[in-house]
Amino acid sequence: MKYRRLGKSGVKVSEIALGSWLTYGTVTEKEQAIACVKQAYDLGINHFDCANVYGSVPHAAEEVLGEALAPYPRESYILTTKAFWPVGDGVNDRGLSRKHIVSEVEKSLRALGVDYVDIFYCHRYDPETDLEETLRAIDDLITQGKILYAGFSEWPAHNIAEGIRLQKELGLHKFVASQPVYNMFNRYIESAVIPLCDEAGIGQVVFSPLAQGVLTGKYKRGQQAPAGSRAATDEVKKFVEGYLTDDNLARVEQLEGVAKELGITLPQLALAWVLRLPSISSALIGASRPEQIVENVKAVEVELEESVLEKIEEILKS
Repeated sequence: MKYRRLGKSGVKVSEIALGSWLTYGTVTEKEQAIACVKQAYDLGINHFDCANVYGSVPHAAEEVLGEALAPYPRESYILTTKAFWPVGDGVNDRGLSRKHIVSEVEKSLRALGVDYVDIFYCHRYDPETDLEETLRAIDDLITQGKILYAGFSEWPAHNIAEGIRLQKELGLHKFVASQPVYNMFNRYIESAVIPLCDEAGIGQVVFSPLAQGVLTGKYKRGQQAPAGSRAATDEVKKFVEGYLTDDNLARVEQLEGVAKELGITLPQLALAWVLRLPSISSALIGASRPEQIVENVKAVEVELEESVLEKIEEILKS
């Protein structure tokens, strides 16, 4: 495994991180989820991502992840959680108010079985809460030692800029992590989010680097989605369908040819492409089987030459 600084913070995270969205506490059986975490840890992954809404019910995935990580020294891994999305029917069971953030962090700590999380993410931007309230609540939790670092997920660039400005103006702890989607088919962060975060010392922890599995090559033009895949699972297929265009699947076929020429798998190519950018601190993968992690981790050893990157760019623009 290789490690990178999380932005300009002093903490280092594995280039490949293990996420638990759509897997732990839902479609992945508990024993299999624990086996995946063990495999990841044994391979040097020190970065494990979760959220209060992951799982069949709020905090379900956190409970599984906490149990899986319990055998390991707490200081040896980076553990994250998030809040924003609704976790109940109450009017305050959502958003980024002080009330909701404090309540959800306490519940997450209990579910995970830990005294603190390393990174707390604002899971989306909350237009209904004054940003200063959100930032001060997070700052207080950092001061209390319940979270060590703060970040945000999928915030628009102008909201990120406002958060950075307010933290500096108010003397609050700075954001150190941004968690956006980023892959060969979704590159929106390159234009504004990455430059803004680079200047502020905020590292990118990107999710969906394999485009919800489309960049594994499992989906073929003119064929039904494989049984058990995300595109064949009613609860989650909405997250995949946007990527399953004929143009994208044609590009996948060409990208598979590039990977074959290099003697690597398509997922390894896609992950190495994401990690080509120094602004990326970690690429978050999901896994339902330990062997998937073994394969994906090999991407950290792949360095793509400029000629290969140019060929990939031509394919993606075709």
